[in-house]
Amino acid sequence: MVRTKVVQTLYAYYKDGEKTPLKARHELLKSYSDTYSLYAMLLDFVNELTRYAREQNEEAAARAKVTHSTFRPNTRFQDNKFAAQMFENKALRHIMENEHLEWDAGLSAVAGIYKQMLDSAFYKDYLALKECTYEDDKKVWRRIYTELMSESETMQSALDELELVLDRQNWTTDADLVISYIIKTIKRFQPENGADQELLPMFEKEDELDFGTELLHQAISHKDEYEQMVFSHLKNWDPDRVAFMDKIILQAALAEIINFPNIALEVSINEYLEIAKEYSGDKSHLFINGILDEILREMKRNDALPKAMIIK
Repeated sequence: MVRTKVVQTLYAYYKDGEKTPLKARHELLKSYSDTYSLYAMLLDFVNELTRYAREQNEEAAARAKVTHSTFRPNTRFQDNKFAAQMFENKALRHIMENEHLEWDAGLSAVAGIYKQMLDSAFYKDYLALKECTYEDDKKVWRRIYTELMSESETMQSALDELELVLDRQNWTTDADLVISYIIKTIKRFQPENGADQELLPMFEKEDELDFGTELLHQAISHKDEYEQMVFSHLKNWDPDRVAFMDKIILQAALAEIINFPNIALEVSINEYLEIAKEYSGDKSHLFINGILDEILREMKRNDALPKAMIIK
Protein backbone atom coordinates (compact mmCIF):
# COMPACT_ATOMS: atom_id res chain seq x y z
CA MET A 1 0.00 0.00 0.00
CA VAL A 2 2.79 2.45 0.88
CA ARG A 3 4.27 2.58 -2.62
CA THR A 4 0.85 2.84 -4.21
CA LYS A 5 0.06 5.82 -2.01
CA VAL A 6 3.32 7.53 -2.96
CA VAL A 7 2.57 7.05 -6.66
CA GLN A 8 -0.97 8.40 -6.22
CA THR A 9 0.36 11.41 -4.31
CA LEU A 10 2.99 12.14 -6.96
CA TYR A 11 0.32 11.94 -9.65
CA ALA A 12 -1.86 14.49 -7.84
CA TYR A 13 1.17 16.66 -7.05
CA TYR A 14 2.16 17.08 -10.69
CA LYS A 15 -1.39 17.39 -11.96
CA ASP A 16 -1.90 20.39 -9.67
CA GLY A 17 0.95 22.75 -10.50
CA GLU A 18 0.32 24.87 -7.40
CA LYS A 19 1.07 22.18 -4.84
CA THR A 20 4.23 22.30 -2.75
CA PRO A 21 6.34 19.35 -1.52
CA LEU A 22 5.13 20.05 2.02
CA LYS A 23 1.50 19.91 0.90
CA ALA A 24 2.23 16.69 -0.97
CA ARG A 25 3.61 15.21 2.25
CA HIS A 26 0.46 16.22 4.13
CA GLU A 27 -1.70 14.66 1.43
CA LEU A 28 0.32 11.43 1.58
CA LEU A 29 -0.28 11.19 5.33
CA LYS A 30 -3.98 11.93 4.83
CA SER A 31 -4.21 9.26 2.15
CA TYR A 32 -2.92 6.64 4.59
CA SER A 33 -5.57 7.69 7.09
CA ASP A 34 -8.30 7.76 4.43
CA THR A 35 -7.46 4.27 3.25
CA TYR A 36 -7.64 2.95 6.79
CA SER A 37 -11.03 4.65 7.14
CA LEU A 38 -12.16 2.79 4.02
CA TYR A 39 -10.91 -0.43 5.63
CA ALA A 40 -13.13 0.28 8.64
CA MET A 41 -16.11 1.21 6.45
CA LEU A 42 -15.90 -1.96 4.39
CA LEU A 43 -15.57 -4.05 7.55
CA ASP A 44 -18.67 -2.32 8.90
CA PHE A 45 -20.49 -3.35 5.72
CA VAL A 46 -20.88 -6.71 7.49
CA ASN A 47 -23.09 -4.99 10.03
CA GLU A 48 -25.01 -2.98 7.44
CA LEU A 49 -25.82 -5.97 5.22
CA THR A 50 -26.77 -8.11 8.22
CA ARG A 51 -29.07 -5.38 9.53
CA TYR A 52 -30.67 -5.02 6.08
CA ALA A 53 -31.24 -8.79 5.82
CA ARG A 54 -32.93 -8.79 9.23
CA GLU A 55 -35.17 -5.89 8.19
CA GLN A 56 -36.16 -7.70 4.99
CA ASN A 57 -37.20 -10.75 6.98
CA GLU A 58 -39.15 -8.62 9.44
CA GLU A 59 -40.97 -6.82 6.63
CA ALA A 60 -41.80 -10.11 4.93
CA ALA A 61 -43.13 -11.48 8.22
CA ALA A 62 -45.30 -8.38 8.69
CA ARG A 63 -46.74 -8.72 5.16
CA ALA A 64 -47.47 -12.39 5.78
CA LYS A 65 -49.32 -11.50 8.97
CA VAL A 66 -51.51 -8.99 7.15
CA THR A 67 -52.32 -11.43 4.35
CA HIS A 68 -52.71 -14.38 6.77
CA SER A 69 -50.12 -16.32 4.80
CA THR A 70 -47.36 -18.59 6.07
CA PHE A 71 -43.82 -17.23 6.23
CA ARG A 72 -40.92 -19.26 7.57
CA PRO A 73 -37.76 -17.18 7.15
CA ASN A 74 -34.33 -18.73 7.03
CA THR A 75 -32.48 -16.64 9.62
CA ARG A 76 -29.08 -18.27 9.18
CA PHE A 77 -27.54 -15.23 7.51
CA GLN A 78 -28.84 -12.68 10.00
CA ASP A 79 -27.70 -15.01 12.82
CA ASN A 80 -24.23 -15.40 11.28
CA LYS A 81 -21.77 -15.84 14.18
CA PHE A 82 -18.91 -14.03 12.45
CA ALA A 83 -21.17 -11.04 11.71
CA ALA A 84 -22.25 -10.93 15.36
CA GLN A 85 -18.61 -10.88 16.44
CA MET A 86 -17.83 -8.10 13.97
CA PHE A 87 -20.72 -6.03 15.29
CA GLU A 88 -19.26 -6.23 18.79
CA ASN A 89 -15.65 -5.58 17.73
CA LYS A 90 -14.28 -2.86 20.00
CA ALA A 91 -11.59 -1.65 17.61
CA LEU A 92 -14.03 -1.22 14.71
CA ARG A 93 -16.63 0.53 16.87
CA HIS A 94 -13.91 2.91 18.12
CA ILE A 95 -12.85 3.87 14.58
CA MET A 96 -16.39 4.29 13.29
CA GLU A 97 -17.44 6.48 16.23
CA ASN A 98 -14.26 8.57 16.49
CA GLU A 99 -14.14 9.33 12.76
CA HIS A 100 -17.92 9.75 12.46
CA LEU A 101 -18.12 7.17 9.69
CA GLU A 102 -21.56 5.96 8.62
CA TRP A 103 -23.21 4.35 5.61
CA ASP A 104 -26.15 6.76 5.25
CA ALA A 105 -24.98 8.08 1.88
CA GLY A 106 -24.16 4.60 0.57
CA LEU A 107 -27.20 2.57 1.53
CA SER A 108 -28.01 1.88 -2.13
CA ALA A 109 -24.98 -0.40 -2.18
CA VAL A 110 -26.37 -2.39 0.74
CA ALA A 111 -29.64 -3.07 -1.08
CA GLY A 112 -27.82 -3.79 -4.35
CA ILE A 113 -25.35 -6.27 -2.87
CA TYR A 114 -28.15 -7.93 -0.90
CA LYS A 115 -30.12 -8.56 -4.10
CA GLN A 116 -27.03 -10.00 -5.82
CA MET A 117 -26.38 -12.18 -2.79
CA LEU A 118 -29.89 -13.66 -2.85
CA ASP A 119 -29.36 -14.67 -6.48
CA SER A 120 -25.90 -16.18 -5.94
CA ALA A 121 -25.32 -19.93 -5.89
CA PHE A 122 -22.90 -19.76 -2.95
CA TYR A 123 -25.52 -18.04 -0.77
CA LYS A 124 -28.16 -20.63 -1.60
CA ASP A 125 -25.66 -23.38 -0.77
CA TYR A 126 -24.93 -21.64 2.54
CA LEU A 127 -28.61 -21.54 3.49
CA ALA A 128 -28.97 -25.20 2.54
CA LEU A 129 -26.20 -26.46 4.86
CA LYS A 130 -27.51 -29.03 7.35
CA GLU A 131 -25.05 -27.79 9.96
CA CYS A 132 -23.37 -24.39 9.90
CA THR A 133 -20.02 -23.83 11.62
CA TYR A 134 -18.20 -20.61 12.45
CA GLU A 135 -15.91 -21.32 9.48
CA ASP A 136 -18.96 -21.62 7.22
CA ASP A 137 -20.13 -18.24 8.51
CA LYS A 138 -16.74 -16.70 7.67
CA LYS A 139 -16.63 -18.37 4.27
CA VAL A 140 -19.90 -16.86 3.07
CA TRP A 141 -18.58 -13.40 3.92
CA ARG A 142 -15.35 -14.01 2.04
CA ARG A 143 -17.44 -14.94 -1.00
CA ILE A 144 -19.55 -11.78 -0.62
CA TYR A 145 -16.46 -9.58 -0.65
CA THR A 146 -14.58 -11.35 -3.42
CA GLU A 147 -17.46 -12.25 -5.76
CA LEU A 148 -20.03 -9.50 -5.18
CA MET A 149 -18.27 -6.42 -3.84
CA SER A 150 -14.98 -6.51 -5.73
CA GLU A 151 -15.31 -4.28 -8.82
CA SER A 152 -19.04 -3.91 -8.16
CA GLU A 153 -20.50 -0.88 -9.98
CA THR A 154 -23.07 -0.54 -7.20
CA MET A 155 -20.34 -0.37 -4.58
CA GLN A 156 -18.19 1.96 -6.69
CA SER A 157 -21.08 4.42 -7.02
CA ALA A 158 -21.70 4.30 -3.28
CA LEU A 159 -18.03 4.90 -2.51
CA ASP A 160 -18.03 7.86 -4.89
CA GLU A 161 -20.86 9.40 -2.89
CA LEU A 162 -19.34 8.53 0.48
CA GLU A 163 -16.00 10.00 -0.60
CA LEU A 164 -17.64 13.39 -1.03
CA VAL A 165 -19.84 13.25 2.05
CA LEU A 166 -17.09 12.04 4.39
CA ASP A 167 -14.30 14.15 2.82
CA ARG A 168 -12.08 11.20 1.88
CA GLN A 169 -10.02 10.46 -1.23
CA ASN A 170 -9.14 7.52 -3.50
CA TRP A 171 -11.83 5.27 -2.04
CA THR A 172 -12.98 4.04 -5.44
CA THR A 173 -9.45 3.37 -6.67
CA ASP A 174 -8.41 1.71 -3.40
CA ALA A 175 -11.51 -0.45 -2.93
CA ASP A 176 -10.16 -3.70 -4.41
CA LEU A 177 -6.87 -3.31 -2.53
CA VAL A 178 -8.73 -2.77 0.74
CA ILE A 179 -11.00 -5.74 0.06
CA SER A 180 -7.88 -7.91 -0.03
CA TYR A 181 -7.13 -6.63 3.49
CA ILE A 182 -10.70 -7.44 4.50
CA ILE A 183 -10.21 -11.05 3.37
CA LYS A 184 -7.02 -11.28 5.47
CA THR A 185 -8.95 -9.88 8.44
CA ILE A 186 -11.78 -12.39 8.08
CA LYS A 187 -9.29 -15.26 7.99
CA ARG A 188 -7.72 -14.01 11.24
CA PHE A 189 -10.98 -13.84 13.18
CA GLN A 190 -11.32 -16.49 15.88
CA PRO A 191 -14.50 -16.94 17.97
CA GLU A 192 -12.60 -17.15 21.26
CA ASN A 193 -11.30 -13.59 20.76
CA GLY A 194 -14.80 -12.16 20.94
CA ALA A 195 -15.06 -8.37 20.85
CA ASP A 196 -11.30 -8.03 21.43
CA GLN A 197 -10.34 -9.54 18.08
CA GLU A 198 -7.52 -7.41 16.63
CA LEU A 199 -7.90 -5.79 13.20
CA LEU A 200 -5.05 -5.25 10.77
CA PRO A 201 -2.85 -2.27 11.69
CA MET A 202 -2.53 0.70 9.33
CA PHE A 203 1.08 -0.30 8.63
CA GLU A 204 2.47 -3.83 8.75
CA LYS A 205 5.88 -2.53 9.87
CA GLU A 206 6.68 0.40 12.13
CA ASP A 207 9.06 2.03 9.65
CA GLU A 208 6.65 2.01 6.70
CA LEU A 209 5.41 5.55 7.44
CA ASP A 210 8.95 6.92 7.44
CA PHE A 211 9.73 4.96 4.28
CA GLY A 212 6.75 6.43 2.44
CA THR A 213 7.44 10.05 3.38
CA GLU A 214 11.16 9.75 2.54
CA LEU A 215 10.39 8.02 -0.77
CA LEU A 216 8.04 10.87 -1.70
CA HIS A 217 10.68 13.44 -0.73
CA GLN A 218 13.40 11.77 -2.81
CA ALA A 219 11.12 11.36 -5.83
CA ILE A 220 10.14 15.03 -5.85
CA SER A 221 13.63 16.34 -5.03
CA HIS A 222 15.30 14.42 -7.86
CA LYS A 223 12.52 14.55 -10.44
CA ASP A 224 14.63 16.15 -13.18
CA GLU A 225 17.48 13.71 -12.63
CA TYR A 226 15.25 10.64 -12.79
CA GLU A 227 13.33 11.99 -15.75
CA GLN A 228 16.56 12.51 -17.68
CA MET A 229 17.65 8.95 -16.87
CA VAL A 230 14.40 7.67 -18.35
CA PHE A 231 14.46 9.89 -21.43
CA SER A 232 18.08 8.99 -22.23
CA HIS A 233 17.07 5.33 -22.55
CA LEU A 234 14.09 5.81 -24.84
CA LYS A 235 14.84 4.20 -28.18
CA ASN A 236 13.02 5.70 -31.15
CA TRP A 237 10.42 7.03 -28.75
CA ASP A 238 9.34 10.63 -28.23
CA PRO A 239 9.41 11.52 -24.49
CA ASP A 240 6.08 13.32 -24.93
CA ARG A 241 4.48 10.02 -25.88
CA VAL A 242 5.36 8.35 -22.59
CA ALA A 243 2.21 7.98 -20.50
CA PHE A 244 2.08 10.37 -17.58
CA MET A 245 1.44 7.58 -15.08
CA ASP A 246 4.38 5.60 -16.47
CA LYS A 247 6.65 8.59 -15.83
CA ILE A 248 5.39 8.80 -12.26
CA ILE A 249 5.91 5.09 -11.61
CA LEU A 250 9.42 5.21 -13.06
CA GLN A 251 10.22 8.25 -10.95
CA ALA A 252 9.13 6.51 -7.75
CA ALA A 253 10.90 3.28 -8.73
CA LEU A 254 14.21 5.05 -9.35
CA ALA A 255 13.85 7.02 -6.12
CA GLU A 256 13.55 3.73 -4.23
CA ILE A 257 16.27 1.87 -6.11
CA ILE A 258 18.81 4.66 -5.68
CA ASN A 259 18.00 5.80 -2.14
CA PHE A 260 17.03 2.57 -0.37
CA PRO A 261 19.86 0.11 -1.04
CA ASN A 262 18.73 -2.21 1.76
CA ILE A 263 15.59 -3.12 -0.17
CA ALA A 264 16.25 -5.98 -2.57
CA LEU A 265 16.36 -4.78 -6.16
CA GLU A 266 13.98 -7.51 -7.30
CA VAL A 267 11.45 -6.54 -4.63
CA SER A 268 11.48 -2.88 -5.67
CA ILE A 269 11.09 -3.66 -9.37
CA ASN A 270 8.29 -6.18 -8.85
CA GLU A 271 6.34 -3.78 -6.61
CA TYR A 272 6.30 -1.06 -9.26
CA LEU A 273 5.46 -3.48 -12.06
CA GLU A 274 2.41 -4.54 -10.05
CA ILE A 275 1.43 -0.89 -9.58
CA ALA A 276 1.76 -0.38 -13.35
CA LYS A 277 -0.50 -3.36 -14.03
CA GLU A 278 -3.13 -1.93 -11.69
CA TYR A 279 -3.01 1.78 -12.49
CA SER A 280 -1.52 2.24 -15.97
CA GLY A 281 -1.92 0.86 -19.50
CA ASP A 282 -2.08 -2.81 -20.47
CA LYS A 283 1.54 -2.93 -21.62
CA SER A 284 2.95 -0.31 -19.26
CA HIS A 285 4.58 -2.88 -17.01
CA LEU A 286 6.56 -4.21 -19.99
CA PHE A 287 7.68 -0.71 -20.95
CA ILE A 288 8.65 0.17 -17.37
CA ASN A 289 10.50 -3.12 -16.90
CA GLY A 290 12.47 -2.52 -20.10
CA ILE A 291 13.46 1.04 -19.17
CA LEU A 292 14.51 0.05 -15.65
CA ASP A 293 16.55 -2.82 -17.04
CA GLU A 294 18.44 -0.47 -19.40
CA ILE A 295 19.05 2.11 -16.65
CA LEU A 296 20.29 -0.48 -14.16
CA ARG A 297 22.63 -2.09 -16.66
CA GLU A 298 24.18 1.29 -17.38
CA MET A 299 24.50 2.00 -13.65
CA LYS A 300 26.26 -1.33 -13.23
CA ARG A 301 28.68 -0.57 -16.06
CA ASN A 302 29.48 2.75 -14.38
CA ASP A 303 29.76 1.18 -10.90
CA ALA A 304 26.88 3.44 -9.83
CA LEU A 305 24.68 0.76 -8.31
CA PRO A 306 24.53 0.78 -4.49
CA LYS A 307 26.68 -2.02 -3.06
CA ALA A 308 23.72 -3.90 -1.59
CA MET A 309 22.23 -4.32 -5.05
CA ILE A 310 23.13 -7.02 -7.49
CA ILE A 311 22.07 -7.17 -11.12
CA LYS A 312 22.94 -10.04 -13.42
